[in-house]
Amino acid sequence: MLTLAPGWELALERGPNWLFIRILNLEPDSSEIPDLADRIWNLLEQHFTYRVVLEMDEIGPLCSELIGELIRLQRRISRQGGVLRLCSLSAENRRILEICGLADRFPIYDCRRDAVLARPPKPR
Repeated sequence: MLTLAPGWELALERGPNWLFIRILNLEPDSSEIPDLADRIWNLLEQHFTYRVVLEMDEIGPLCSELIGELIRLQRRISRQGGVLRLCSLSAENRRILEICGLADRFPIYDCRRDAVLARPPKPR
């Protein structure tokens, strides 16, 4: 576990050519949003890969600051020729990304396996 800020942790697993990062928001009411984009970018550089699946089932409602961090990270990864995929988002967070017009920017999958294999989510 890597602690980012009070109430925020990352759980990291390495797979063939991918990093799997579960973002844990242990204190949903915490007002401090960590510098997520830079921290994850540093992990990608340390592991010499720019393909990452963010597992977000432990995240409360997405706020604008966290969405901004995801956008920054996605831009950096894209410039490097990498891939960022999100999985395990709640229905509420999927709707938030859709409302913000970001559903097309972030490929969203039901699980890690589908994200790696790029299987589109099943209709709900």
